[in-house]
Amino acid sequence: MLNESTFDLRRYIQGNTHSLGVWVALFALIAFGLLRYENFGTVYNIESFLNYNSMFILISIGMCLVIMTGGIDLSVGYVAAFSSVVAAYLSPYGIEVALPGGVLAGAALGSINAFTIIVMRIPPFIATLAMMLGAKGGALVLSGAQTVSIDWGSNFSQLGMTKALDVVPWTILIVLGVIVLAWILLEHTNLGRTILAIGGSEDASMLMGLNVKAAKAFVYIFSGACAGLAGVFLASGFGAGQPLEGVGWELSAIASVVVGGTLLSGGLGSIPATVAGALLLGLIFNILNFENGKGTISLSAYWQLVIRGAFLFLVIFLQSRILNRSASKPASA
Repeated sequence: MLNESTFDLRRYIQGNTHSLGVWVALFALIAFGLLRYENFGTVYNIESFLNYNSMFILISIGMCLVIMTGGIDLSVGYVAAFSSVVAAYLSPYGIEVALPGGVLAGAALGSINAFTIIVMRIPPFIATLAMMLGAKGGALVLSGAQTVSIDWGSNFSQLGMTKALDVVPWTILIVLGVIVLAWILLEHTNLGRTILAIGGSEDASMLMGLNVKAAKAFVYIFSGACAGLAGVFLASGFGAGQPLEGVGWELSAIASVVVGGTLLSGGLGSIPATVAGALLLGLIFNILNFENGKGTISLSAYWQLVIRGAFLFLVIFLQSRILNRSASKPASA
């Protein structure tokens, strides 16, 4: 029994070497923060960090499934902005209407992406780039190019500013649910296996009789829904629908997915590692803010972006070394 368990653990680790780098970097950065900064491990900092980064985790999860099929979704940032405006307008009707309304707005834009890619056969890069511009214009038109304040008299603000049972912020709780849902879908359903198979070879997947069109439609609609939910969090947490938000969010999502070990060509990826990638990128900013607070350095937001990009490159470089080393080892009998 011991030998069998050891073999299974070794096989699991070997099968997930593509995501080892992000976990090592994440835990190393957490340990560094705990040792160096007095307030790093406080409940306030942890909750604030997770609450803000919940939006980026959501769009990264949706992006991960899209990239696993070999596609891309450049529209997630402005889909989130558009959905935040929709949710703000629906806020007078309460969270019961504004929450599903914002998510459905994102899913609707995602379904347009799916239609143009699958039915009209437009390449995903072009189709989602067009949607990015369309969603941005739609958000500006809908809002009159101004932020749209939510109705503070309704319960909508409670979503982004209160805790479930006064313990865990609602945003964190909902994101945990999405993470578990996406993980189960990918690892334990035929749809998940089809998504990975499409990324490996779409032609081969069709020859095997897999429902390629339905799976591809699902990932783009799901990505849109995740962006829509991020937009709802944006409106509720910041008190307004913000049509000019979302700039560069798609790049953060792609970076999180890549840092998590998902291949841009598709066919390989991990939901937990993608979440770790999103947390890692957010943690870099969190640590730099603490460092600025100590007064040892004084970095502007621009230099923080440079450091974040350099750190991203380092993690990807380490991952490529791990993958190459794993691939060069002969398979054990």
